[in-house]
Amino acid sequence: MRPWSDRPIQDCLESLEHLPPQLFRIEPHPYASIGAPYGPGRDPFRLRSGVVRRLLEAQDQLCSHAPELQFAIFDAWRPISVQAFMVNYTIDQLCRERGVERHDPAQQAALHQVEADVARFWAAPSRNPETPPPHSTGAAVDLTLATGTGALLQMGGDIDAIGAVSEPNYYANATKPEAQMFHQRRDLLRSVMASAGFIQHPNEWWHYSYGDQLWAWRSGAECAIYAEAGSRSATA
Repeated sequence: MRPWSDRPIQDCLESLEHLPPQLFRIEPHPYASIGAPYGPGRDPFRLRSGVVRRLLEAQDQLCSHAPELQFAIFDAWRPISVQAFMVNYTIDQLCRERGVERHDPAQQAALHQVEADVARFWAAPSRNPETPPPHSTGAAVDLTLATGTGALLQMGGDIDAIGAVSEPNYYANATKPEAQMFHQRRDLLRSVMASAGFIQHPNEWWHYSYGDQLWAWRSGAECAIYAEAGSRSATA
C-alpha cells in the first residue's frame, strides 16, 4: 500500500488519446523493445484526454522559458500486464547487479532488500480497482527534457534508476557546477509541469501525473478522477 492508496476514485471516463506529433517520443519505446506484453496495436504513447491537454500546456510553458527545449516522452499509459512484466524484469536486473540468486534460500534477505528497493520506484501490479498502478490509469507520464533536434539533456540520473540519485532534489545542495546544472534542469521540468497542474512522484524526478490517486494525495483533492484504463470506455 502507498500513502495515496486510500484515496477514492470517481472515474470521469475520459478516453485514452494518442499523443499528438508536437510531443516528441523516445523511440523505440523502451519497454516494448525488451518484450513488454502490450499486445498488438496497443500504443503505449497514450494518456487521458485531459492529461494530454495539460501536457501540451506544460510544453508551451517550457517553450516560453527555454525556446530551445522540448519534452521527450519516455513512457505513458502502461497496462497492468506490462507493469507486472517490468517489476519482475527490474527485480531480475537488480539481482544480477548485486549478485543475488532469486531462488537461493540462503539469499532471501538480500532478495527482500532488492524487492523493497524496487518497490520504491515501481508500483505493484495491483488488479484491485481501488488501487491501480498510476500508469495504468492513463494519468501518469515519464518524461525528460530534450533539445529541439531531439537530443536528450543529461539530468544527473537515468530514468528508472534505482537509488537516491533519482529523487527530485538529490542535487539541491550541490556545489559542483555540473551537479547544480542537473538540479536546475530538474527544477525547470518540475516548474513547467506544476504550472499545468501536474504533481511529481516523491521518489522520481521524471514521473508526473494528473488525476490519479497520487495526484489526489499530493494535491489535496477529495478523490482521483481516473481509474484503470484499458477495459472500459477509457480505451477509445
